[in-house]
Amino acid sequence: MIDLKTFEVWFITGSQNLYGEETLRQVAEHSKHIAAGLDRAGQIPVRVVYKPVVKSTEEIYQTLQEANVAPNCIGIITWMHTFSPAKMWIRGLNILQKPMLHLHTQYNRDIPWSSIDMDFMNLNQSAHGDREFGFMVSRLRKNRKVVVGHWQDNGVLDEINSWARAAAGWHDWQGAKFARFGDNMRFVAVTDGDKVEAETKFGFSVNTYGIGDLVAVIDSISEAEVTALTDEYESLYTMDASLLKGGAGYSSVYEAAKIELGLKKFLQDGGFKGFSDTFEDLHGMVQLPGIASQRLMEAGYGFAGEGDWKTAALVRAFKVMGSGLAGGNAFMEDYTYHFDPSNELVLGSHMLEIDSSLASGKPALEVHPLGIGGKADPARLVFNVAGGNALNASLIDMGNRFRLLVNEVVAVEPEHDLPKLPVARVLWKPLPDMKTGCAAWIYGGGAHHTAYSQNLSAELLQDFADMAGIEFLRIGKDTTIAGFRNELRWNEVAYK
Repeated sequence: MIDLKTFEVWFITGSQNLYGEETLRQVAEHSKHIAAGLDRAGQIPVRVVYKPVVKSTEEIYQTLQEANVAPNCIGIITWMHTFSPAKMWIRGLNILQKPMLHLHTQYNRDIPWSSIDMDFMNLNQSAHGDREFGFMVSRLRKNRKVVVGHWQDNGVLDEINSWARAAAGWHDWQGAKFARFGDNMRFVAVTDGDKVEAETKFGFSVNTYGIGDLVAVIDSISEAEVTALTDEYESLYTMDASLLKGGAGYSSVYEAAKIELGLKKFLQDGGFKGFSDTFEDLHGMVQLPGIASQRLMEAGYGFAGEGDWKTAALVRAFKVMGSGLAGGNAFMEDYTYHFDPSNELVLGSHMLEIDSSLASGKPALEVHPLGIGGKADPARLVFNVAGGNALNASLIDMGNRFRLLVNEVVAVEPEHDLPKLPVARVLWKPLPDMKTGCAAWIYGGGAHHTAYSQNLSAELLQDFADMAGIEFLRIGKDTTIAGFRNELRWNEVAYK
């Protein structure tokens, strides 16, 4: 699991020198108390660090400059306890490179009706101090999240949690490296894209590595290492006797374990956070990396098949943003439909590589022919995915911009066995319904590959898209085709 407590968000309070030392002392005490309360809140997965109250152009500029270069700072929370003349914020906001949440709150929840006086009013001016600050952020066209309410309210804490997780995913992308073994699957459009523009926009790099480089690492793995991993497989998964040591199929399990260890070493040695491969370019490998991809995803790496580097990067971001939450995040593909009018469903799966963090029970390790790729029968984990609320997200290169398209879905427990389909699989109902959800997805240019999440929300992904400065489209319970197509038209104008 990725430890989000290694990340910090800085709590920065704005004021001014007009009010005198006593008022500013109280501002600082209140700010420390709020920052400490947020830091202790169970909903917020990162550290919340108090920073001294800023009261001048110079203090604001210095604090935001420090935030930009602090390696563990993933964003800032701003709050105007008193009135903080917003022209003081121009220089600082112009250089700010970290995500920002504007917390429109106040220290006290209630008005002290019997004792309120002008001293109290001078101290507790968030109601108009935050409006002054908000104008300047809007005037400068800066992306930010605005959260309104008392800082101890659970709804407010939940919104901060969502933003902080999005900020963690965004921070993780900065300087991230993704390995692409082989190129894109031949002639496929939606999985390809502009890697230069992606690095400029998102901060991560994608570079191709020859499959021979990977095979050399796989071949360097010792027999003792492989045997230890096959022992681990036996302890974790249901396995037929023929796949255990001495069985007729053990060699397939052995080769799969060797591939996993080689892939893991290649990624660790190169400092990669994810990878893609393609079954059209696996020269020198005995079998496709099925269980290897599944287990590396479960360990936190991003992955997508057929050279789909955009989805691999998105899966990694989902892994970071969902760390510590119940449920999993994984590579997914819309595979086939069930068009029963009374129970329309999508069957999601892939050839081999669905992450077992989604599994509803103990996965089975199985070896079967694949019928594609021209390699030996690959080992893979077979399981059903649990029912419940989930979503699919697709990162799309539209030529003049990137688009993040999200469809909220409801996964359902399988009603029938699938004895001849030895892959991981999930059934879901797209919201608002099959016809609308699928049509909107196609109108939006969504890919067949997605990042599938059991624990992230569309609101969180909206925050993430805002941080990236990209287009965001949501297909959910209130979506209509007419409204969705209008949104597409408006966005075309907005992004011209």
